[in-house]
Amino acid sequence: MTNLADKPDLGSIAARLERLPQSRWHVKVRFLIGAVTFFEAFDQLLAASALPVLIKEWHLSTAQATFAVTSGSVGMLLGALAAGWLGDRIGRVRTVTLGVAITALASLAVAFANGIELFALFRFVQGLGIGGVVPVAATYINEISRADKRGRFVLMYEMIFPAGLASASLVAVWVVPNLGWRAMFVIGALPVFLAAALPRHVTESPRWLLSQGRVEEAEQAIAHIETEVAAATRQPLPEPAPGRVEDTSRGRLRELFTGRYLRRTTVLAGLWFVAYYVNHGISTWLPSLYTKNFGLDLTTALVYTLISNVTGILGTFVAALVIDRVGRRPALVAALGCTACTLVTLALAGATSGSQVAIFASCTTFFVYAINAGLYLYSPELYPTRNRAKGAAFGGLWNRLGVILGPITVGAIIGAGGSLTVVFAQLGAVALVGAVIALFAEETKGKTLEELNS
Repeated sequence: MTNLADKPDLGSIAARLERLPQSRWHVKVRFLIGAVTFFEAFDQLLAASALPVLIKEWHLSTAQATFAVTSGSVGMLLGALAAGWLGDRIGRVRTVTLGVAITALASLAVAFANGIELFALFRFVQGLGIGGVVPVAATYINEISRADKRGRFVLMYEMIFPAGLASASLVAVWVVPNLGWRAMFVIGALPVFLAAALPRHVTESPRWLLSQGRVEEAEQAIAHIETEVAAATRQPLPEPAPGRVEDTSRGRLRELFTGRYLRRTTVLAGLWFVAYYVNHGISTWLPSLYTKNFGLDLTTALVYTLISNVTGILGTFVAALVIDRVGRRPALVAALGCTACTLVTLALAGATSGSQVAIFASCTTFFVYAINAGLYLYSPELYPTRNRAKGAAFGGLWNRLGVILGPITVGAIIGAGGSLTVVFAQLGAVALVGAVIALFAEETKGKTLEELNS
């Protein structure tokens, strides 16, 4: 193993991470963090799966149904803000652990809610955890990835999120009709066990430790990682290459809105908002549209929703294969443009049947899920270590605004007697705006996090 000075600088830590070959250690960490992300996605979609039953069981109006599904989104918004600060203050692993525990315990509380008010309250608390976990977990995965393969590494990890969404739909197909909606939220409480395991099995980010001036801990962390990788590969580790060093001064929120970071933050905010406005404007209401507008039975509605989530996984996989070759900006522009074309085509076709909507919705999720995963890769790349979690979480703030406003807008159109043509046309128009915004995105392909922020 390479002998380094007793007090390494940020460049040496980064260089030592960058030279690590893929190994069982990377698989283990990606699996554990991925398991967390899987259940966060699973829990995120629970309200949509339960909504068709809740509307009948509690005789909910459209406004009450919208309230039920957006309460969790408001929690996610506030959770993202808090987690960004915590992630840069107390560490990536501790923040993720705390968010997982909150999500799981709140899910159990939702299962025992006896009315829409308590349901919404506990979903709000659950949203705090979900909103906090996902951007900080993505930040961690970015910080342990090599620059030349970071796109594929992160997006392969991000595939677990649409897998969680798909699993929620798949489980709901049998569980909701047979065991009831409450059973889904009991299942959503399972990740409480992951909260206990994470701190013992996932090493804190060496980049973050060193950015906090915790030099000895950073050295211990990178040495532990090197030992595991060397044991897994059974080969000497290559020499670290010289690398750039970041400014390790204390991170402040206002830095996100000054200098070169202002443009990055502005573009990122627009992309996050558009992606999740479109995503949740569709996904939140799909099961209810299938049952209420087209008269489909609940099982068929949930199966159609599942198909859309499966195509989303496929879209994320395709993005993982190409994003390190074509770059972030071209991938985002293409995916957003195709999303707009698909939705406008559905609007022009009239959205006349459940099967027609299911086909076009599945095409839409193919592109939208790729966009979402790409943004979880792209956001942490744009900020220095001292502000990386805050920057990624600020993007999370805008995606939660999209999560809230997308379903509200669709619900308002439906509640006012508007046609589905209007619903899908306005979603397509928003996606087109996103494609224009993506043209101004800064390219990050193939550069280390330090090169992008030194």
